[in-house]
Amino acid sequence: MSGHGFHVHGPHDHAVEHAAHGGDSFSNNIAVMTAILATVGALFGYLGGSTQNDAALFKNNAAIDKTEAANAWNYYQAKSSKQNLAEMAMTLPGVDPAKYKADVARYESEKGDIKKKAEKFEASSTEWNHKSDAAMHQHHQWALATTAEQIAISLAAITLLTRKRWLMIGAYAVAAVGVALGVFAWLHIDPVGALLGGAAAH
Repeated sequence: MSGHGFHVHGPHDHAVEHAAHGGDSFSNNIAVMTAILATVGALFGYLGGSTQNDAALFKNNAAIDKTEAANAWNYYQAKSSKQNLAEMAMTLPGVDPAKYKADVARYESEKGDIKKKAEKFEASSTEWNHKSDAAMHQHHQWALATTAEQIAISLAAITLLTRKRWLMIGAYAVAAVGVALGVFAWLHIDPVGALLGGAAAH
């Protein structure tokens, strides 16, 4: 613990410290690899958090537009009720049908505008929902990529302790998978989803 608080050491921190105290080239390679993986993992984590925030914002916009659409439809129903009353009044004895006929025409015109407004908000809400779903799906891809980098860092730390080269190869392989998943997320490509979807279809 220092005067400025405490610091939690991760696997890559131990690898770097070990290399700094006269480690051999094997240890140096592991230290460099873990530092790079930690940086890549942090970047993936940031992008994952960003897409999650986008998904929440888009979902909120969808809810707002859905509410506006519901309000518009309620207003439409109110105009329909007034139109029905005006149509009934036209049939009553002793009234001026022309007056109510004008009201019926006005309500019909107003309903048309309200309907367009309601449908516009419904379409907008659907679009925001699609954007939210896409952003959340991308967030899950970033999360997978981040997890792969974290596993690779853990394998690198175990490699440093055991000095097993096959573990180092495994760490590199998992790291490569994580980077590939990150690239797919960046490009909005989902090979994992496509594979699972194809398996489910069969």
